[in-house]
Amino acid sequence: MKRKVKYIALVLALISGSVSAEEADESTELAEVSSRVILFFGDSLTAGYGLDREQAFPALVQARIDSLGWNFEVFNAGLGGETSAGGLRRIDWLLRRPIDVFVLELGANDGLRGIDPKDTHANLQQIVERVKAKNPAVALVIAGMQMPPNLGAEYTEAFAAIFPALAEKNDAALIPFLLEGVGDQPALNLPDGNHPNVEGHQIVAETVWTTLGPVLEELRR
Repeated sequence: MKRKVKYIALVLALISGSVSAEEADESTELAEVSSRVILFFGDSLTAGYGLDREQAFPALVQARIDSLGWNFEVFNAGLGGETSAGGLRRIDWLLRRPIDVFVLELGANDGLRGIDPKDTHANLQQIVERVKAKNPAVALVIAGMQMPPNLGAEYTEAFAAIFPALAEKNDAALIPFLLEGVGDQPALNLPDGNHPNVEGHQIVAETVWTTLGPVLEELRR
């Protein structure tokens, strides 16, 4: 557990700019994990905005894995405000270590900024390609996202179509909608209305597990 916490702290320090890549290279933490690695790569939803990181859905998934006695270790590489372009810029550093399962949760901030869905799709595809190039046997999971209808039907439809298309192209498992049953429920979100609260993350964790669980089961065979 201490090793995992140190790794997370190192990742957060790097992406926040408080340490350089050269300084991070001096750490041996990245090479010391014996479990199979699940990397959650996303934005504030993955990071658990407004909550203790242990209350965010990746930590809840880890708790589920631990309860089953499975040999997988979750790393939360969520970064608040991250876009698909930002993710593409920072993915290479995270690929310095082997990854067995890659869960991609990016795109929501692109949609909120009205970025062309074609550009978002292209960025996400490049992220996947880089992950696969470094880890040819990696299992991929794509987290689908939707935008509110006030952005217009044409845009919301084009945006929602990004994720199933990405999953199909890359033979990835698809979480149809990460915030299913949470996104439109004020009682399950923080006052900003955009980020799940503790109860919301518990539901998100179950949604993620519905897709991720079978992927991990297959890897254990």
